[in-house]
Amino acid sequence: MPTFRHGKNVKVFVNEFDFSSYFTDITATSSVETAETSTFGSSAKEYITGLQDGTVSVSGMFEGTASVGTDEFFAAALGSSSKIKVIVAPEGHANGNRAVMLQADDTSYEVSGAIADVVQASAEFQSSDRIDHGVILSSGSAVSATGTGTSVDNTASSANGGVGFLSVPTNTRNGNVTVKIQASADNSTFTDLVTFAVVTSTSKTSERVEVTGTVARYLRVSYTVAGSTGTATPTVAFSRR
Repeated sequence: MPTFRHGKNVKVFVNEFDFSSYFTDITATSSVETAETSTFGSSAKEYITGLQDGTVSVSGMFEGTASVGTDEFFAAALGSSSKIKVIVAPEGHANGNRAVMLQADDTSYEVSGAIADVVQASAEFQSSDRIDHGVILSSGSAVSATGTGTSVDNTASSANGGVGFLSVPTNTRNGNVTVKIQASADNSTFTDLVTFAVVTSTSKTSERVEVTGTVARYLRVSYTVAGSTGTATPTVAFSRR
């Protein structure tokens, strides 16, 4: 029997912000260009595929609080030259759950209000590369000590590289935190696959890193934590290509 998921568990991370509690609807669309190759004598149209594309649209509640609300972020992001990193976890962001990821531009932002309803906000992101589909490797649980996460089994290695995403929406740690994605062929000996930039003391951040070549069967996250107090909450996702 199939296992279905309820929409209440969806998580949405945009750069270093967890906007899950602001949004009520999200749509991620992946597409690919097609070019017709039909010729004289063809009995049906024929096509070849071209460039991949994708968009993510979100809608929910307007929040005007400086630095933490939807309005402050999306108004500034619209038309910005800086690419936005988006992680969507359709079934929640537990370790091993599926994730949708993209590097994107904010192409629209809309605010609407009605006398009998809450003020609404919506935005759309146009991918700049493609939409990647992968898995959550770190669930955003509080990290306060050096260690590793539970590995995720892909059942086989892959040959075309991949892309890793990191979002750290809260951080009270009084020391640096280094987050890595590690890979293993046997779930025993792991080597570094992706090393994200050091997350400095109490800073919030996000990053996207591409890798090429073979990606081994098993993946996990490792943390190297300095300092003595506080925690960081990194969410990490990876997509094979």
